[in-house]
Amino acid sequence: MTPLPRPDWALDMTDLHVHGAPSLLPRHGDDRATVAAERRQGFRTVVLKAHEGSTAERAALAGDDVYGGIVLNSPVGGANPDAVEVAARLGGRVVWMPTVSSRTHKAGASSPELSVHQGFELGPVDVVEHGRLRPEWYDVLDAVATHDLLLASGHLSAEETVVLFTEARRRGVRRLLVNHPKMAFLHWNDTAAKELRELEAHLELGILPDLLGTPEHASLTLTANYPPALLAFGGDLGHAHHPGPADAVTPWLHRLEHHVGPRAAAAIMTTTTRSLLLP
Repeated sequence: MTPLPRPDWALDMTDLHVHGAPSLLPRHGDDRATVAAERRQGFRTVVLKAHEGSTAERAALAGDDVYGGIVLNSPVGGANPDAVEVAARLGGRVVWMPTVSSRTHKAGASSPELSVHQGFELGPVDVVEHGRLRPEWYDVLDAVATHDLLLASGHLSAEETVVLFTEARRRGVRRLLVNHPKMAFLHWNDTAAKELRELEAHLELGILPDLLGTPEHASLTLTANYPPALLAFGGDLGHAHHPGPADAVTPWLHRLEHHVGPRAAAAIMTTTTRSLLLP
């Protein structure tokens, strides 16, 4: 079968969600190899993510236009504003809320879409309690706001994300991203979608979630009812047992183009996503 040509507009793209080695999960390659693979597909700006902690230091060694951040799982102490401060001062641009440590992840750990994390467990980190943000997270939000970082929901449920992002807006956080919202274990729903749209939160369109989930839970279904201007891209590629950029990116870009048209697809993959990341 002849490979699909890359869309004409698919240059100078940004990916907010890439996994490389070292990692406690199997990856296609180390950070430099991962960035090189992304660059070959047209991504100039790449964000490295690691469930184990900070990628700010790693990004600094991986090349130009490579950024990192910190995932607030148990290895970094969960709600740790000092860890956010250090990551920001080292050039990190993204703060992810708990992923493998979240109660929502743990409750849904046997779900097919979380098969990539099988055998990898971390201690629990609580974020929302009785419908309210736990008080230890306010200092984290203040650090995110001070450094104008992108706050990403990690593996919080849709309802937890609404609680978090509502408080984040109140404390001056400007950049909000819901990670792979349609993955079934996160319980996406119309009420949360309405509230997040009112908060002007961006939703992440991703390739790996679309490979792992059922068609009704594909991230591209978000394009039907959510404003294109509030859609961003984070591929979530890197797991060694699933396709890498060379095989997965171009077919997915064509599907995006089919859903929203070439002009909107180009904006999502370039200017919209990059503006969410950079000052």
